[in-house]
Amino acid sequence: MKILSPAKINLFLQVTGKRSDGYHELVTLMSCIGLYDVLTFHFDTPGISVSCDSHEVPDNEDNLVYKAADLFYDRLTKGSTDHTGSEKSRGVSIFIEKHIPVAAGLGGGSSNAGRTLLHLNQYHGLPFSAAELNGMGLAIGADVPFFLQEKPALATGIGECLEIYKGLPVLWMVVVCPHFSVSTAAVYKKLNLGLTKCGKKLKNFFSDRSTFDFKQYLCNDLESVTISKYPVISDIKKQLLQMGAHVALMTGSGPAVFGIYPDSRKARRACEQLSARHPWQLFVAETLI
Repeated sequence: MKILSPAKINLFLQVTGKRSDGYHELVTLMSCIGLYDVLTFHFDTPGISVSCDSHEVPDNEDNLVYKAADLFYDRLTKGSTDHTGSEKSRGVSIFIEKHIPVAAGLGGGSSNAGRTLLHLNQYHGLPFSAAELNGMGLAIGADVPFFLQEKPALATGIGECLEIYKGLPVLWMVVVCPHFSVSTAAVYKKLNLGLTKCGKKLKNFFSDRSTFDFKQYLCNDLESVTISKYPVISDIKKQLLQMGAHVALMTGSGPAVFGIYPDSRKARRACEQLSARHPWQLFVAETLI
């Protein structure tokens, strides 16, 4: 069984504070986009195994897909007297065909984990409710619950409190990823909350959430931190704008950057022109609403 696992972008990301446990509070609007990893599941195998066609992805217990499958089967075993489908084999082999760049701010690992929870739950006869799956997802990572609900969402808290957002149109974009990864923890560690700017820019959004004006509201409080170490991100934004993008923004903690275009034709043309000039990874995608 093959399952598509989409990437995400942050259309805005405001950091509002830091908690006593070290996590940062934020407000972010996220959308899945049409860029996918492919997960292949084989059941009736002994235990849990995960493999990937990318050397950047671990094939052991550190993989988020492995953690998702392990947690799912642990909970299923503990509740076997109550849950249906428990008679099926609790072994699975999962292969990840990687297309989403790793550690790029696109949520590939969290998406893979979320899709794993959803598919295992379906295969075993829906033993867990949406709330139970969300709890499992949050135990794996703050972004995982977002990938369980498959709709654009406004996320608050550390990203776990989700509100479906219906005001997002289909947006065509070029996603650019330079060939290096960024540590999310390191970016948050260097963030100066006194210098963040998204709060002022998003003030009107929270008084009227019915429509999303991407020209007005795109912002990311983490962008300046990552650019200070990797100035090429600023150069990518400038080139996307020069190639006809309405706006351009880094997603997550980076380094991936997306530029929003009027339509798919103009996005594809810009992607072709950029790919002829630079060795970056480039993708054309649309928001999934």
